[in-house]
This record gives sequence, C-alpha cells and structure tokens, in this order.
Amino acid sequence: MFDFGSPRQQAKRRGAPRGRYDRWLVLAVISLAAFGIVMVASASIAIADGSNLGPFYYLQRHLMFIVLGTVLAGIAMRVELRWLEQRGLLWLALAVLSLLMVFIPHIGLRINGARRWLDLGVTGFQPVEAVKVALILYLASYLVRHRAAVERGFWGAARPVGVALMLAFLLLLQPDFGSALLVMAITVGMIWLAGARKRHLLLMGSPLILLFIWIAFSRSYRVERLTSFLNPWKDPFSDGFQLTQALIAVGRGHWFGVGLGDSIQKLFYLPEAYTDFILAVIAEELGFVGIAFVLTLFALLVGRALLLGLRGVEIGQRYPAYVCFGVALSIGLQALVSVGVNLGVLPTKGLTLPLVSSGGSSVIMTLAMLGILLRASYEISRAEDARRYGALPLEDAAAKGMEVNP
Repeated sequence: MFDFGSPRQQAKRRGAPRGRYDRWLVLAVISLAAFGIVMVASASIAIADGSNLGPFYYLQRHLMFIVLGTVLAGIAMRVELRWLEQRGLLWLALAVLSLLMVFIPHIGLRINGARRWLDLGVTGFQPVEAVKVALILYLASYLVRHRAAVERGFWGAARPVGVALMLAFLLLLQPDFGSALLVMAITVGMIWLAGARKRHLLLMGSPLILLFIWIAFSRSYRVERLTSFLNPWKDPFSDGFQLTQALIAVGRGHWFGVGLGDSIQKLFYLPEAYTDFILAVIAEELGFVGIAFVLTLFALLVGRALLLGLRGVEIGQRYPAYVCFGVALSIGLQALVSVGVNLGVLPTKGLTLPLVSSGGSSVIMTLAMLGILLRASYEISRAEDARRYGALPLEDAAAKGMEVNP
C-alpha cells in the first residue's frame, strides 16, 4: 500500500515499532549528488559555452534531472515494499516491454547506430536504467517466493538467470554489450547472496562466460575497443583517443590536482568530459585526494547497503534484504566499471558514474533506486524495533487481524 505520511504517522499505535531511514545512506547519497553538481558544472561550462548553448546549459539540465529523481525517490520512500513485492512479475513485464519499445519506429531513437533511447517528446529516455530497477524488484520477489529451490536446487537458481539472459539478449540487439553484462552480474550476484550453492553457480557461470567472450569478439568494433584498451598509445588519435586523453588527465592530477575548474583536458580534448569520463576530470582537478574522496563515498554507500541486507536476512526481512543486495550490486558494479574505464583498467564502455556524472535517465532512475533502498532501510529498522520490543510492524499486525491506527 502507499503511505505518504511521515514516519511517525506510520506507527501511531502505542508500542508500535518505528523505523528510521539509515543516516549513513542519506549522507552518502547527498554527498555524492552535491559533489556531482560541482563537478558537472566544472566539466561542462566550457563545452556548453563553446557550443553556443550558454555556459550553464548542461548544469541546468543536470539539476532538473536531480529534482525529478529526488521527487521519485521521495515517493519510493513512502511506498511499502510489500506492495512492490506482490507485483514482481509486473516489473519484469514492464522491463521487457520497455526494451522492445526501442525497436518501434518513431518511438525508439537510433543514435550513433544504436537503438537505446525512447522519444518522450521533451527528452529522450534510456530504458535500460529502468530495467535495472525492475530487475532488482523482480529478483527480490522471486528469491523470497522460491527460497528453498534457490538454496538447494540447480533449476531454482537457473530460472532467474534465464530471465536475465532474455533481457541481455534484448540489450545486445540494441546493441548494448556493457549493460547486458551488468544485468547478468546483478542477477548472479543476487542469487549468490540469497544462498545459492557455489557449484550450481559455477555450472551456470562457465558457459555464460564463454558465451559473452564469443559475443565480445564477434563484432569488429568490440575487438577494436579491446585492442585499443591493451595499448591505447599505439593509435592515440583514433581508437585509443578517449583512453589516452583520460590517462593524460589522470596523470596531470598528481596528489592534489591542478585546482577546481583548471582542467585542460576538458577543453575539447577529453570526449564526454561531464558524463562518461568525469572521473578523469576529477583526477586532474582534485588529484588522488579527489579520487579517494569519491571512492570512499561509494564504499560507504555500497557497504552500508550490503550491511543492511545482512541485517534484514538475520531478522527474516528477506525482501527488503534482497532489495538492498540488488541496489548495492547495481550501484557498486556500475561505479567499478566507470572508475576502471577512466583509469585504463577496463575497456572503454559508456557507463556513467552514478550520481556524479551528468545524465538524464541515469540520474533519475538511480535516485529512484536509492529511494527504494532507503525504504528498505526503514522497514528493516522497523522490524528490528519490533523484534527488540516484542511488537509487530504495522503491515504484519494488519495481516494477523490486529487493530491498528492508519
């Protein structure tokens, strides 16, 4: 059910447990978003001004998307997870439908040879960002409903992997190889954290790894990305251009950087300076200290989400726990890939740094996902209070026929 009251209004019955939103999560989210605003402003002003869009064009768009995402996060924080859990198959159906819509003429947009966007009139929307959220909600529901089969049987763990393969196939048709890998990684990670046996995961993972290796080498442009990643200086003005410019930016930063706003690489040298390669600008302007600050915030966010998931499992709140695991994997893996690409550790892939990079659908859906995570933290905290004082959370009390005040 939906509940738009304050947390205090959700527990008016005397002795009823009262949940709390995790303060460390809130601190990490606000800090990353605020830091991202500063860096988007720094990295985009020269590009926007040089394109005759006005110096603050990309910053204003970024702020608009943050506001929209914050509204969605606020709504998500008021929605009982029980309501989301009961609609697991609906989220899966919406995910499949959104990925199919990109192939419909006049609705799906083809940009740079790829169909990854939906035309919403005023702006474009990348459905894969919503698919990540829908996948987490569906998987959490499945893992609760089929807990015994996932923990003990091969096919119980294999079924959600089959669902993820279907989504990955639709992403490969766009094509979006990186997001397909991310979807598979989130799925396998959630199944493992839910208690699937290691030998079952190995039986499933071995052919999947071979399949994705074959797919990676089946297209010439993917092979070129891999070879340029191994030696970007071999062709620094063509295939290796993005990575060499990013490495130059990182190298100029040293310990404390050249100063906020003083990056040279962002001045039309480094492609996508305010989106995919914003970490390279951070490294140049703020140095190792700036990179360490960003990584610490991500470690706090992901680590806290995983800890909440473990606490949820311990007290039997498995759906909120699995949601925490899924969000932690999604944010953590995407951040890891983005950092790796910027530092030349991983092949070039167009993934933004969550909450920090400029973006539309990415910023909006990341904030919505974090709103769901904060709701999970609230419900886990409420259940812990119920266990501590021998009371029941309101929705559990209602399910047992007890009289509660709405």
